[in-house]
Amino acid sequence: MELATLAGGCFWCTEAIFQRLKGVEKVVSGYTGGTTENPTYEEVCSGKTGHAEAIQITFDPKVLTYKDLLTVFFKLHDPTTLNKQGADVGTQYRSSIFYHSDSQKKTAEDVVAQFIARHEFKDPIVTEIVTFKKFYEAEPNHKNFYNRNQGSSYCQIIIDPKIQKLYKEFGDMVVDKSI
Repeated sequence: MELATLAGGCFWCTEAIFQRLKGVEKVVSGYTGGTTENPTYEEVCSGKTGHAEAIQITFDPKVLTYKDLLTVFFKLHDPTTLNKQGADVGTQYRSSIFYHSDSQKKTAEDVVAQFIARHEFKDPIVTEIVTFKKFYEAEPNHKNFYNRNQGSSYCQIIIDPKIQKLYKEFGDMVVDKSI
């Protein structure tokens, strides 16, 4: 098993997407990339900790490659908006890849270069590629949020369309097609 740590806006959204991929054993919401030890959700939302809302993915690279994970990541959030995803604004919502090895760093750089070469986005990609340092798990009420709250308006308006896009663009990689 390998670890991947990604930040692409609200962790409720990214967690729900990556939980549905074949080869993913576990997805944990949390915080990374900042300076405050053991930050709380409220502290991260203040923008003063330097942390991003992120997910840590445990995956089987024989089933799903790191490149596959990054392709899904880039297609299911906007990597061209600095510190913003939809209505969520602030450094905690930045687009970041926190690599765990030189190999992951190289793969991330290659994937970004491929998206740029194919002109996949109208604006420049602002996703940062940075060394992973420490991950802090989110509070229990933020973990597995979508699966516990599918009836909420946030989940129906914001997360459901992302999951539907996942099914449409990556259907062969999806293990769970329920909403």
